[in-house]
Amino acid sequence: MDFAKTFLLFVVTALAEIVGCYLPYLWLKQDKSTWLLVPAAGSLALFAWLLTLHPTAAGRVYAAYGGVYIGVAMVWLMLVDKVKPTLTDWIGVAVSLVGMAIIILGRRPAP
Repeated sequence: MDFAKTFLLFVVTALAEIVGCYLPYLWLKQDKSTWLLVPAAGSLALFAWLLTLHPTAAGRVYAAYGGVYIGVAMVWLMLVDKVKPTLTDWIGVAVSLVGMAIIILGRRPAP
C-alpha cells in the first residue's frame, strides 16, 4: 500500500474513532439522546475494521496511526469544537506526523 493511500486510510480511521467517542460525550456531557450510542457503536466498529485493512503488523499500524489521529483531532478541535489550536498544538502535530512517517516508511528486516 503506498504512502498516500495509507495516510488517507488513517484519516478516515481517525474520523471513525473520533465520531465514535464524540457521540457518547454528547450524551453524557450535553444531555443529548441515548440513541447517539447506536451510531457511536457503529462508528467504533468501523474504526476497528479499518485498522485491519493495513498490510503490516498491527502494533506498527497502531503506532503510526497515532500520529495521524493527533492531526485529525486538532482539525476536529478547530472545526467542530470551534477552538483555535495554538502554535504549539500545530508543532506537536508536525512532530507526530514525522514520527508516523518514520514508522511507515522505515526499513523492515527481510522475512
